Amino acid sequence: MNQVEIGKFIAGCRKEKGLTQVQLAEKLNITDRAVSKWETGKSMPDSSIMLELCEILGITVNELLSGERIEMNSNYEEKVSENLIEFKRKDENNLKKNTVISIVYSITMIIAALVCCICDIATSGTVSWSKITLASILFAWVISFPLILLGKKGILVSLISITVFIFPYLVVLGLAVDNRAVMVIGAVMATISLLFMWAVYLLFRKFKDRKLFAAGISALMAVPFTLIVNITLSGMIGEPVIDVWDILSAFIILVVAVGFFIGDYSRRKHISTL
Repeated sequence: MNQVEIGKFIAGCRKEKGLTQVQLAEKLNITDRAVSKWETGKSMPDSSIMLELCEILGITVNELLSGERIEMNSNYEEKVSENLIEFKRKDENNLKKNTVISIVYSITMIIAALVCCICDIATSGTVSWSKITLASILFAWVISFPLILLGKKGILVSLISITVFIFPYLVVLGLAVDNRAVMVIGAVMATISLLFMWAVYLLFRKFKDRKLFAAGISALMAVPFTLIVNITLSGMIGEPVIDVWDILSAFIILVVAVGFFIGDYSRRKHISTL
């Protein structure tokens, strides 16, 4: 399969149907950036939406994978088989690649944990500070492994992992340093942070075809989030609610948000003309 030719074919069929990249993306419930990547040959449509894409464009899956219109003849079935086999092989290769990376990553984490334990025992004669490191390494592995193995599809799994394991991790951390305040303050901050992360995730899900817009809203949300964190910490450990750095940070965040909104507007205006 030639991804560049397939991309040109998709672009041609889309234009024949009188659709812009944004309109096609909305019909498929994906981002216009994904459509743009298809048409420039940088990626291929996911198998889960391939049939729907073909139906919208009025083509067959075989024609899509071939990157051209195909007449029904004696070679048609042979062409179908070749395309399906190559497409399946590509998916299998991607999965194998991610699996190998995941295994190497896991082995690296295990080696790091063992080195910490050995160093701790060698210097102190027991397992002391390495308990903190071990707990941190395990927590990092649990939340990052789905992303490495599944890519973007692993974002939700990682978010669920953080939600499930963050509080047990804080308990272990508090016991390791023998300080109850770590658990209490950490639990409060973790709760606020989780609410913010889930809000951002749902925002990007809702505006999946307008990621820059979602990023702008997320940046705006970060301002009251920071204020809530400061107010909470002020009540717990006596930190000032607002200082000059908070004001400067809020200003920078607002500037970044405006930049995202301008980028979103410019991108939609450009793509609507394609």
